[in-house]
Amino acid sequence: MLSNAIVPIIGFVAPSGTGKTQLLKALITRLKSKGFKVAVIKHSHHDFQIDKPGKDSYELRMSGAIQMLIASKYRWALVSENEKPEQEVTLNTLIKQLDQTTLDIILVEGFKFECFPKIEVYRSDMVSSKPAKIPFFLSDSDIVAVATDKPLVSKEGITQLDINDIKQISQFIIQHFSLTMPPINIEKYHVR
Repeated sequence: MLSNAIVPIIGFVAPSGTGKTQLLKALITRLKSKGFKVAVIKHSHHDFQIDKPGKDSYELRMSGAIQMLIASKYRWALVSENEKPEQEVTLNTLIKQLDQTTLDIILVEGFKFECFPKIEVYRSDMVSSKPAKIPFFLSDSDIVAVATDKPLVSKEGITQLDINDIKQISQFIIQHFSLTMPPINIEKYHVR
């Protein structure tokens, strides 16, 4: 279980190329429009760089700093080297890095083998792909819903959501976690 999570957390899992990131982008926009403060943790199977050779932050990290924090008045980023690259960093460890006091919910892309609530993204063409992709929800009891483009033969307790209906998906998440709508800042609308 994710002992470091103090706000609701839900993951989105599917094979690569299924549309998880597009779904998350729309979902973030929808939740933000409702006043929710959202964080995202995304798993990557690739070695990635967030800075470039020649930039001071990159050069400082390449000089041996195991943590490098860069900041401006607009944003800040912490780059932390995994000292044991043969060991995958856990989701619970990453959650601890977030300032959850400013958040309403954490969305996660990936980390399908960790134990936490997840929505599977499943497209009907996955059945006919070679090899056929078997839905994760058949063997993963942490999957609470499937966002799909066509109804699936399902096991009991799995909610099916229309992958193209972001309103339905966001409403499911709000209800699943009993999230309360943040208060509207009426000062913003005060007429003088």
